[in-house]
Amino acid sequence: MDIGSVIKKYRKESGFTQEEMANRLGVTTPAVNKWENGNSKPDIDLLAPIARLLHISLDTLLAFRENLTDAEIEEAYALVDRKLVEIIRKSLANIRTYHEKQRQTSWFDSKPDGTILGQKVTALHRVGVYVPGGKAAYPSSVLMNIVPAKVAGVDEIIMVTPPGKDGKVTPTTLVAAKEAGADAIYKVGGAQAIGALAYGTESIPKVDKIVGPGNIYVALAKKAVYGYVSIDAIAGPSEILVIADETANPRFVAADLLSQAEHDELASAILVTTSEELAKKVSDETDKFIKELSRGEIIQKSLDNYGYILVTDTMDEAIETANEIASEHLEIQTKNPFDVMTKIRNAGAIFIGEYASEPLGDYFAGPNHVLPTNGTAKFFSPLSVDDFIKKSSIIGYSEEALRDIHKDIQAFAEAEQLTAHANSIKVRFEGEE
Repeated sequence: MDIGSVIKKYRKESGFTQEEMANRLGVTTPAVNKWENGNSKPDIDLLAPIARLLHISLDTLLAFRENLTDAEIEEAYALVDRKLVEIIRKSLANIRTYHEKQRQTSWFDSKPDGTILGQKVTALHRVGVYVPGGKAAYPSSVLMNIVPAKVAGVDEIIMVTPPGKDGKVTPTTLVAAKEAGADAIYKVGGAQAIGALAYGTESIPKVDKIVGPGNIYVALAKKAVYGYVSIDAIAGPSEILVIADETANPRFVAADLLSQAEHDELASAILVTTSEELAKKVSDETDKFIKELSRGEIIQKSLDNYGYILVTDTMDEAIETANEIASEHLEIQTKNPFDVMTKIRNAGAIFIGEYASEPLGDYFAGPNHVLPTNGTAKFFSPLSVDDFIKKSSIIGYSEEALRDIHKDIQAFAEAEQLTAHANSIKVRFEGEE
């Protein structure tokens, strides 16, 4: 039962009209009507008031299913091809090895006078991972979101994912979650799942951070709860940009561009090249591929709206263009790709050479495929172990060490007219002035 049906059921049992319920909540009657008809969902901030008004728990309101049982997980393993399970394990090993190199440790620096400065690195206690369901399953995203959290040392990882109409979760998703090390899996999705992770319910504990992709409702819900919890980012449509010169294989380039265009109609695929001849060949190859590929209609719409081939006079101009676009995925297929790579400032992930195709990063290489989009690669980084830790500064001073500089601190505080700050230092050396 979806949230709209739950609201309708318990509203009627409580004897409220839609208008009465709307007045109690401070919303419009059409808003309540839309909830019950499934045309919209309540804002996250309204979930608790709705539950109180209807005298039900948040779990009931959100129609949560219980935590998955061992039997359900065993069933998933039985349904997934053994070869695919082994591939998932190989990918998992690569992802874990890569992220283990990102680990940070606490450090301390001491001086003979008793000064101790340092930084304490602490993993987050509990993290929520959202995994989309619906029409497609993405076990690779399960691995990419859970593994860095495990490597960081997160105590508890709670995964939420919407079940199908049969009440079951996609078997590959469950296998990936089990292999990656999810501590609990709940069958719930949408904005309500984000609300549950952010605020906690009777069955789902409150988390410190929420990560993972989702639809527009999930993305907006994550944005709404930011501040109550931390989030990874607001992900936009997938992007790929290829820098190529006359040495590039046009068939490879075309295939790589389409690998992202097939995600959805809003995905962008851009070729920046110094060769007009290559540009024409790539265009021809894309037309051929579209006729052969199963998601050709989606690809065509993506290219029509957000597909570009840009021809520059020089490679420096191509690089400048790529840096300005700051694409999620950047492939370099040129004669000297490492030379080009050194000049790239803005990109989520950089793929070097014609055999470093973007799907390699999506599934197997090891670096995280959760990447900044919409130009945010100018200031954001891929999901990493750093996203699952926090740092505390350590400060320790002996009496001797503080005595040498206490007057400087007092003077600084007094310059800011913060006399209590100055006094906090001064009282420790009363009688010595």
